[in-house]
Amino acid sequence: MNILGKIFSSGAKDLVDSVGTAIDKIHTSAEEKELIKAEVEKIILDHDHRMQQEVTKRWEADMQGNWLTKSIRPLSLAFLLVVLTIFTLVDFGFVDLQIKDSWIDLWQLLAITAFGAYFGGRSIEKTRK
Repeated sequence: MNILGKIFSSGAKDLVDSVGTAIDKIHTSAEEKELIKAEVEKIILDHDHRMQQEVTKRWEADMQGNWLTKSIRPLSLAFLLVVLTIFTLVDFGFVDLQIKDSWIDLWQLLAITAFGAYFGGRSIEKTRK
């Protein structure tokens, strides 16, 4: 599972746990509580599935467009790869340049998000076909 999936899945788990705690405070039978918890989990899973379908639809719509819409994701990944390569060369001392940690954190987050979404999303799409 890609990093975004892990983030959103853990958020869903936390939501189910907090709803479950709230349900436990209600004076109902154990069976009713479990039924409600199961229903909440089902709703969250359905929502997650719909979100994944919408992302796939957006990507398919992008692929129907012109050259730029088809190429923007690969070009963005190539740009991020160049930036990360420059950061690596700076870190090795091949280039005399100081980069603030805040910029490194920002580019790291962008790279993780972009590469995770692109390759993770592509893998999911291929397995669903």
